[in-house]
Amino acid sequence: MRTRTVLISIFVLLIAAGMTQAQPKANKKAKGPKTATVKLFNGKNLNNWEFHLRDASVDPATVFTAADGVIKIKGEPFGYMRTKDAYSDYTLSLEWRWPSEPTNSGVFIHAQLPDTIWPKCIECQLKAGSAGDFVCMSGADMNERKDKAVRSLKKLAESSEKPAGEWNRMEVVCMGNTITVSVNGVVQNKGTGLNVSSGHICLQSEGRDLEFRNVTLAIKKK
Repeated sequence: MRTRTVLISIFVLLIAAGMTQAQPKANKKAKGPKTATVKLFNGKNLNNWEFHLRDASVDPATVFTAADGVIKIKGEPFGYMRTKDAYSDYTLSLEWRWPSEPTNSGVFIHAQLPDTIWPKCIECQLKAGSAGDFVCMSGADMNERKDKAVRSLKKLAESSEKPAGEWNRMEVVCMGNTITVSVNGVVQNKGTGLNVSSGHICLQSEGRDLEFRNVTLAIKKK
């Protein structure tokens, strides 16, 4: 009787072991996000930025200021604030508005050093009525620019800008030598075969008061 009991116990253990082996393996841990988010503006100060003005005698601190989560740019004199670091393969997201009246400005993508008033870069135009145009500056180029005598590449759709006082959203996707820009959810332009694929990001001072906020990068992990 005892032998029979032992045999039954062994049989039960063998069945249980077989069932355990038959169980599907636990799913591997979910992979982490494929992008890393970088806040180019921390909402408090402009410590992550460098400044260049056409009039070197003007203190940049009087042109570029930060308060309450907003970057404020006077527009005069002409110039820009640029990231200290250079970037490639990313999605840039930002919001901008004209606090009083629409005027002119731009976002420089893949800006090259040394600093100069018109660096080699692709400008994503913010000029009122033309947000989404590309401007190939100081030798920057793309396949879509067929007439090399003209620096600008007009946007693809009707203006999707909001009136002065309201916040607009721009997204710029840079992957390899391709760039796509959207304004308030509308794809406005695409450039391929760029001869610059990495560099600094600049916010331009050109005209009148302009404000930016929520300036972030989603960088593709390698």
